[in-house]
Parts: sequence; C-alpha cells; structure tokens
Amino acid sequence: MKWLGWLARRAVELEIAMWRNLFRWVTGRGRRHGEGEEPFAYLGTVKPVLGVFIGLSIVEIPMFDLIVRNVVPWTPARWIFLGLGVWGVTWMLGLWAGMKTYPHVVGPAGIRVRQSSSVDFTIDWADVESVGKRHRSMPSAKSLQIEEAGERRVLHIVVGSQTSVDVRLRRPITVRLPKGSSEPVDEIRLQADDPDAFVRSARAAGTPADGAEVSASGPARRAGGRTGTSRA
Repeated sequence: MKWLGWLARRAVELEIAMWRNLFRWVTGRGRRHGEGEEPFAYLGTVKPVLGVFIGLSIVEIPMFDLIVRNVVPWTPARWIFLGLGVWGVTWMLGLWAGMKTYPHVVGPAGIRVRQSSSVDFTIDWADVESVGKRHRSMPSAKSLQIEEAGERRVLHIVVGSQTSVDVRLRRPITVRLPKGSSEPVDEIRLQADDPDAFVRSARAAGTPADGAEVSASGPARRAGGRTGTSRA
C-alpha cells in the first residue's frame, strides 16, 4: 500500500507544481537571472507537439460540451466534462510553463541543470571536466534515465527522447531525483535548444579563480582544486 501513498503524494506535488509554473510564467519570474548567468531553453524539441495538443484541446472543449449537452440529459454531467476539459488544457499549459520558466543556467557558480520544477541542481565548475555538444536519440522517452557506461554512471535528462549536451565530471556527484532517491553520477547528458551556445557559454564562464578551465571536448586543464557541490 505504500506505493498508493506515494502516487497520491506525487499527484498532489504535480498539481501544485502546475499552478506554480503558471504563476511564474504569467508574472515573468522565470526570466529573472543573476549577474553573469545565461539561461538555455530546452522546450524546442517538444514545442510543436505540445502546441498542437493544447490547440486541439481548446477546440475540443466547446465541441465536446455541445455533444454532452445534447446526448446526456443529466445537467451536472455537462459541467463535470467541461471542468475536466478545462483542467486538461490548464495542465498542459502548466507543463509548457514549467519548461519555459525553468531553463538550464550557465553562470559563475557553475551549470544549473533543470527539468521543469522537478529537477534542479548545480554542478560546480570544480567538478566539470568537459562540456561538449553531441546529439543523441534515446530509445525511451522517459525524462530521467541512468545508464551504466563501463565504470561510469550517466544521468540522461531527456526532452523529446533527445539530449544534445554532454557534461563530463572530474569526480562523481550525488544528484537527488524526484522520486526521493540520491544517485551518484559521473556524467550528465541534457537537452538544450542551442547546444553550440551552451558550450561556448560554459567555456567562457567555467574559469574560476583557482585556475581550472573547462574544456569543450576533452580533459580540462587545472591548476588547483576546490570542493564541488550539487543541490537538488
């Protein structure tokens, strides 16, 4: 029965997140970033499909309401189906808003990796070995996937069954995932709409005071070290 409690709790969390995402979108809070921070969107791969679903759902609401009103004599049924239709559109808008207002961020502190409001952690520059562009098509559309690549553990943060940026780490970091588990990983692969700009920004920002330098595609040069942190 524990899984029923987890599902109920997760459903409530997703519902709250949906409304929070819409609030951030409407108020423009997702566009506020600190000095030297550059946001990178990842909505592009699913934007056309999600836009079509939202458009069709909006059109379906009055059409379905007309059908129910003429077929089902029980008046409350019309309002129930109407409410479900509006809720469905609102939920999809919340999904859109979450990806829009929680971008990845490259800045002086490191790379802030996000996926809507469910994933949010920062990779310190001291932990980054290299950042490179590489488009990958994943066999599964599951948003979070962990792969064992030899002795390395790779976390794929997938959007539209794709990733486009590889972030190799000098040492494992522990990442807290939405299910509550904490996973040590050696590499993170994520999706960015403009991976070239992401890599350029990482190279420009990833030279901290200790002399570390982030490489675009290979081992980084490092003169000193500092303790890296991750947060979720």
